[in-house]
Amino acid sequence: MAYLEEQSEALDFTLSDMDGNEIRLSSLRGRRVVLYFYPKDNTPGCTTQACAFEKLQPEFARHQTVIIGVSADGQASHQKFAQKYNLNFTLLSDEDHKVLESYGAWQQKNMYGRISMGTVRTTYVIDENGRIVKLFKRARAATNAADCLAFIAALDKS
Repeated sequence: MAYLEEQSEALDFTLSDMDGNEIRLSSLRGRRVVLYFYPKDNTPGCTTQACAFEKLQPEFARHQTVIIGVSADGQASHQKFAQKYNLNFTLLSDEDHKVLESYGAWQQKNMYGRISMGTVRTTYVIDENGRIVKLFKRARAATNAADCLAFIAALDKS
């Protein structure tokens, strides 16, 4: 499945968070959403990315922006990851990859000649009306949070 296009409507979905609560994307209308898809809890790159989002969370909050991370990991894995790194934003479980696939983040990967399917680090910025305003394909773990914040801050200045 291809990435969703900028300026298109974000596809609605409902997934469980790390506490077992059902979260529906459309319930967040009225606020911006940074929806980021990442490969795996407790791996170096994903930890770097999550901790950067956590560190910048007060700035995102000032811009009325909610952060949501999505991976194929289960609820228990998300709970441990969030507790270990004091992550105070929502992590959603997409164990059957349906949302990952619909957003184009579940792709064929080639690592050292071994081909498999997996999550490609992808981030969408969604506006208050549920429209995709920015897509970061193959986002860099170390800079993704700062890149998203800079984009959102620029939106507020314009």
